[in-house]
Amino acid sequence: MSKLPKEHKFIDLSDYGRPIAKVIANALKNTSFTPIHVTIGFIISGLIAIYCILNGEFWFAAFFLIFKSILDAADGELARVKKTPSYTGRYLDSIADIILNLIIFIAIWHITSSNIWLTILAFFGLQLQGTLYNYYYVILRNKFDGDTTSRVFEDKTPIALTGEKQKHVNILFAIYKFFYGGFDQIIYKLDHNASKGKIFPNWLMTSISTFGLGFQLLIIAIMLVLDLKQYIIPFFLVYTLMVFVFIGIRKLRY
Repeated sequence: MSKLPKEHKFIDLSDYGRPIAKVIANALKNTSFTPIHVTIGFIISGLIAIYCILNGEFWFAAFFLIFKSILDAADGELARVKKTPSYTGRYLDSIADIILNLIIFIAIWHITSSNIWLTILAFFGLQLQGTLYNYYYVILRNKFDGDTTSRVFEDKTPIALTGEKQKHVNILFAIYKFFYGGFDQIIYKLDHNASKGKIFPNWLMTSISTFGLGFQLLIIAIMLVLDLKQYIIPFFLVYTLMVFVFIGIRKLRY
């Protein structure tokens, strides 16, 4: 099942890896590989990319950053084709993402001698961008009975789904809340009525999809291979201002 009904899909610029992800998922459909195995694969790909960044191998770093994005989509696709959605996979995926993002920014700080506080602020901005995108996207998915594993408000530990243990869900949800709770609260306070407003138009969601992790990693990959690594931190600092622009548009028009 796709995340949105066909008539409500928009061009998701962060989801460029979906076609290859579907090929991978279909190839693994009748095997013993699980979505968790694919999640572990994207963690390994992300760590290899970080190693390549630290060693100046930027073309390889770019490849593994993009491959990580593809596998990040493939774990969800595999869960759908096997009909095994799980909160365990959903939270593990998100926890792995934020930890890898932090290490990626630390690696960029290391090779560019950027200011550490600006680097942390840029990382904070990156996560805030992603939180806004996910917030609006999940609202759409819930409105149209799409993928409901993700929730608009992650305020309660969910009941484990078939095939997973409640203990695992409890632990991963607590870790998820530790990492993402602050970002969720900030975005909610900035636009707490988003779920009550009109349906977001496709052009707005496409614009906001530039906040998706896949697109963010693509930007980092391109800037690395173009030898613009010193501008990565400033870019994400400045682009975070678009959070307020998109929220303003949503409030004024929808």
